[in-house]
Amino acid sequence: MDNVLLSIVTFAPALAALILLFVARGEDEAAALVAKRFSLFATSAVFVISLFIIAQFDPSNTDFQMVEEAEWIMGLNYKLGVDGISVLFVMLTTFMMPLVIWASWGVTTRVKEYMIAFLLLETLMLGVFMALDLVLFYLFFEAGLIPMFLIIGIWGGANRIYASFKFFLYTFLGSVLMLVAMVAMYVDAGTADIPTLMTHQFGSEDFSVLGIHIVGGMQTVMFLAFFASFAVKMPMWPVHTWLPDAHVQAPTAGSVVLAAILLKMGGYGFLRFSLPMFPVGADVMTPLVLWMSAIAIVYTSLVALVQEDMKKLIAYSSVAHMGYVTMGIFAANQQGIDGAIFQMISHGFISGALFLCVGVIYDRMHTREIDAYGGLVNRMPAYALIFMFFTMANVGLPGTSGFIGEFLTLMGIFQVNTWVAAIATSGVIFSAAYALWLYRRVVMGDLIKEALKSITDMTGRERAIFVPLVAMTLILGVYPAPVLDVIGPSVEALISNYNHALEVAGRLTDVAHAAASH
Repeated sequence: MDNVLLSIVTFAPALAALILLFVARGEDEAAALVAKRFSLFATSAVFVISLFIIAQFDPSNTDFQMVEEAEWIMGLNYKLGVDGISVLFVMLTTFMMPLVIWASWGVTTRVKEYMIAFLLLETLMLGVFMALDLVLFYLFFEAGLIPMFLIIGIWGGANRIYASFKFFLYTFLGSVLMLVAMVAMYVDAGTADIPTLMTHQFGSEDFSVLGIHIVGGMQTVMFLAFFASFAVKMPMWPVHTWLPDAHVQAPTAGSVVLAAILLKMGGYGFLRFSLPMFPVGADVMTPLVLWMSAIAIVYTSLVALVQEDMKKLIAYSSVAHMGYVTMGIFAANQQGIDGAIFQMISHGFISGALFLCVGVIYDRMHTREIDAYGGLVNRMPAYALIFMFFTMANVGLPGTSGFIGEFLTLMGIFQVNTWVAAIATSGVIFSAAYALWLYRRVVMGDLIKEALKSITDMTGRERAIFVPLVAMTLILGVYPAPVLDVIGPSVEALISNYNHALEVAGRLTDVAHAAASH
């Protein structure tokens, strides 16, 4: 292992958490401040080091780069690497974590343990995006539940225990089927190496079980096992119900991490496993996934319209936006997958910022009820401006990164299924309805409520947290090339291999041939 950059970036936060165990002793304010400053320094350092990853990365090379490999246990390898699909998720994670820590300055209870939980969570999230061994991926993927479970369960709202257990059980039960499929894959292929498995031909001959005819054979069965895990993680309709509860009860920083990074693991899983490893299964299930995505966009947008809790509204908005992601991925064409990845990166900035916006006024008023607010523009002009910017970005206003992702996914899906595309496009109108409705009720109008008359505008620290998020949303909205140039070649290779596998299995239609030739 000549190059250990990926390992350094992955495990540096965990090392910082270990150091923090022995540094900030005591429960006084001084110890809490030491824990906060040390965590901010550690996550910022990890971000700076991670810049060397993107600096060394060659987008034109579609193989895994900076690969680190070492003997581990029982024939399994410790193996890390990044390609054009995963490297930006690594960067998103290291970019968001210092902002998350900085946004946690108001935490006063068990500060050291709180910071340790976030540092460990960063290591586990980075591991998911870099792991190139099935078992290693599964360990990172599942272990990430534990810090988040504790963050919601200890530092969450009044109903935190219910929300944390619901979050844990939903995501854990979904992953049990994935583990069974992983064992079957290891037995079939004789290896747990992810790059090798991406080229392995799993059985796709139809068979019947208990009178049920399974088209696509073992590939369809394995696809469904992985789908159970990734669909819950995204989350897709109808297994999305854990997310609003988790968001509402989680502390602000927990909601930001959940929306910005953890949800992206489902989409990443589809791109890393479902399409390349089970192309026939994916092809068989694509119509179902596309319609589930379309339903998610319309249904959760309508549910968002009637919410009385700000966090719940933004949580349902996240489910709707993830609907565009799954749709783009399973369109299985360049625009669709490019748009899906772009949407995930963009959603990380925008949704994270919206939860931070809620956190700003929650810290002052200790309520998330929409009816408790109104007329904030009179007392908080800077806040009103920032909130409006991210509301517009969430709607998909041209000039913001939210527009690029939605536009590309809709272009991709239009080539595959015009009815699904038409229904999904209506989601753009619904998103404008619930987002502007929220903004109008919270920010606009006269300042009537007595409790709000002494509310103060954002502090310098709060404004500074939003600066990088505004910058990224604007830059990628006007100039999306930095993302599209990095992901383009890897996505092209993924689609080429996917179509080739379908051709070998005799499932590539004339329509797909025509699309592939373009």
